[in-house]
Amino acid sequence: MFDLDRWREIFQTLGKNKLRTILSGFTIAFAILLFTLLFGIGNGLKHFFEEAFAGDAVNSVYIFSGTTTKPYKGLQSGRNIQFRNDDTKFINEKFEEEIAFFSPNIQRFNVLTVYRGNQNNYTVRGVYPDYLPLESAVIEKGRFLSVMDLKKRAKVVAIGRLVEQDLFGNRSAMGKDISIGGISYKVIGVFSDPGGDRDERFIYTPFTTAQGMYRENDELDYFGLTYNPKLNVDQALQFTSVLTRIFKEKHSVDPRDQGAIRVRNYAEGSKNVQQFILVLNIIILFIGIGTLIAGVIGISNIMVYIVKERTKELGIRKALGATPGSIVSMIMQESIFVTAIAGYVGLMIGVLVLRGIGDSLEKYFIVDPSVETYVVIGATIVLIIAGTIAGYIPAKRAARIKPIVALNDE
Repeated sequence: MFDLDRWREIFQTLGKNKLRTILSGFTIAFAILLFTLLFGIGNGLKHFFEEAFAGDAVNSVYIFSGTTTKPYKGLQSGRNIQFRNDDTKFINEKFEEEIAFFSPNIQRFNVLTVYRGNQNNYTVRGVYPDYLPLESAVIEKGRFLSVMDLKKRAKVVAIGRLVEQDLFGNRSAMGKDISIGGISYKVIGVFSDPGGDRDERFIYTPFTTAQGMYRENDELDYFGLTYNPKLNVDQALQFTSVLTRIFKEKHSVDPRDQGAIRVRNYAEGSKNVQQFILVLNIIILFIGIGTLIAGVIGISNIMVYIVKERTKELGIRKALGATPGSIVSMIMQESIFVTAIAGYVGLMIGVLVLRGIGDSLEKYFIVDPSVETYVVIGATIVLIIAGTIAGYIPAKRAARIKPIVALNDE
């Protein structure tokens, strides 16, 4: 039950011993403040790497062609490898079980796009409907490309959110006709992309439409696909290795040639990031534990000193009829109160510091440094428990001392 007299007594004791109270609170607040800052900066580093891989699905694989650097099977080096439509069929037949989404791509850069008096240059990509999940893009208005658009070679486009903003301002682009490279296309959808501004300035049109407009034959630029999410990282890397080997065989490329066919698997980057974040978490955890241990030692030393200093006071209380249990509970209550208040102050200061310096840390690859409240509350509880134990042991010893001995203590 709430004992008003007990709390009055505690506040009087704290008021009479301001320096002691301030030193105790400072030790606790500083430990929580340092703990908050460390975890906040660690989370900021994690946020940076998460954003760096936000532009594409983590299970994305992209296949690019290049120029051979080694002679092979009687063929000279320096050959340009050109992907064609039959490669699309080849990949889907060979890896039907491993592939979730797939799209060949045709890409043109800096294509002049005009709507009435507004114009700008954008990258235009000819893709399959499956391409949307590869980019982790989200349709905000209308729809994305469809299979029917491919069959009809429809002159339709899905544009990025910033393309709409550039050309249409505050108006909607839906259903409007825009000129792309001098050819009229109808806007059927607007998308957003977690990859940021660059990815929201793309324009997507049906692959068949782009191939008919920008290629004289069945050539294409590159492939994008996502592997089956049931594959773990090691299986995904093995899939990529087999895909690269078989594709090189099809195009008569030396297996050691690294330039002719390049496969970029986001699983490898994701695995490296996960390993880095794991190591980072372990380092921060050890530093955080070290900080808490330092705080625990500081609290313990202060509590031992406080109880020692109050030996005569405790002797007087016992002489006046106070029981050992009431003396111990009073010291415990005082310890818990100071630790909780000081911990909360340290938490608030840490949060405010992180908010104040958050933007300035982006140049150091720290984005949105923050800390989960439950983590800091947990650390504060640890300090409260430590303070309670640290106070209990000397308080229990002092409560056993006979009043006459306590009153004669120097």
